[in-house]
Amino acid sequence: MAGASSDGVVAESVQWETLDDDRRLATRRTWAFAGTVVALLVAFLYDYAVLPEGRATFEWWDVSLLDWLFLLALVVFAFYVVVPLARNSRMTRYYWRQLRTDRLATASFAYVCLFFLAGLFGPVLAAPIEEYMLAHDGAYGGMSSLQPPVGFTTSAFATSHCVGAVTNDVCHGTWLHPLGTTGAGRDVALLILRGSRVALQIALITSMLVVPLATVVGTVAAYFGGRVDEALMRYVDVQQAIPPFFVYLVARAMYHVELALMILIFGLLNWGGVARLVRSEALQKRDAQFVQAARNAGCSRLAVVRRHVVPNVSSTVLTAVTLQVPTLIIIETTLSFLKLGPLTAYRSWGYVIQTAMFNDYFPTWLWWQSGATVLVLILTTVSFNVLGDALRDVLDPRVEGVND
Repeated sequence: MAGASSDGVVAESVQWETLDDDRRLATRRTWAFAGTVVALLVAFLYDYAVLPEGRATFEWWDVSLLDWLFLLALVVFAFYVVVPLARNSRMTRYYWRQLRTDRLATASFAYVCLFFLAGLFGPVLAAPIEEYMLAHDGAYGGMSSLQPPVGFTTSAFATSHCVGAVTNDVCHGTWLHPLGTTGAGRDVALLILRGSRVALQIALITSMLVVPLATVVGTVAAYFGGRVDEALMRYVDVQQAIPPFFVYLVARAMYHVELALMILIFGLLNWGGVARLVRSEALQKRDAQFVQAARNAGCSRLAVVRRHVVPNVSSTVLTAVTLQVPTLIIIETTLSFLKLGPLTAYRSWGYVIQTAMFNDYFPTWLWWQSGATVLVLILTTVSFNVLGDALRDVLDPRVEGVND
């Protein structure tokens, strides 16, 4: 049933049964999420409070603090990104059709998906792949060093054992080591694959921190206004005046800094700008007709914010975080390159680049170690930025209207 509003716009009647079904599904999702988080918390407390120090959590996996945070971020991503997309299949298909009109955005989306899968399963797959390489490499006691990438060559005298074909004292690259090997005989492709886990941990854990903090502060400040708005925005001003880089350097000088602490520092001190964007968007939604209708229907302030304001600023948060993630990946890579990263940064792309560029063989040989890693880093940051811009165009119809 539809009726005409006073301004001549046709308004459809609300399907209350559909809304009730959505609320019941949301409630079940919330309870399932809470139960999963509680289970993770119990397992974390058992690991840190019950198990003796130095004993592995499992026989096959000693779960670190970073791993626990990563598992929590994966749970948040599954319940609040994957599940809503799967449940609202009609809107998901609509957004996908919109995204496919931009070939560059589609390619960036495909790369981000590949990056996610590589970071999630890469370290698990790296071990059997490495065993296969060792079995077929032919070098004594490990992998051959200084193997060139596929399609390139190097002097046969530079490497300990050439895996590929040798012609006129020239060693050719082979698909066994598609990106070549390091001076220490480590496969570059496997180093990049393992480093993608660090980049994915930065992306997911930071997003897990930034999204709820920025959303809550931005929407509460905009909806309640007055002294609440002023107090929250003054806090954001103070927080943005604190440079995360120097906080991290102080923490690194005073404590045994792990990657988890570095992510927490940059994540907890980098959400102020996103909160301001959310506040600006929520201010426009605060006086919208659907919000006024919810108030007149007797909804509490909390219900109005949770059910009507927050869902309508989610696109702003998603776009802002997507654009912020590559910056944090570059920061971590730079710190590791400068040897200012965490003590466990040997898996980082920055460490891979640093060990190549400060090697005696560089740049005559080993250029492929730094070159391939820098290329992957560039592709990752560019893909996130392009995808962020595309999501803004897809999720915000006003942008499409302006472009038209």
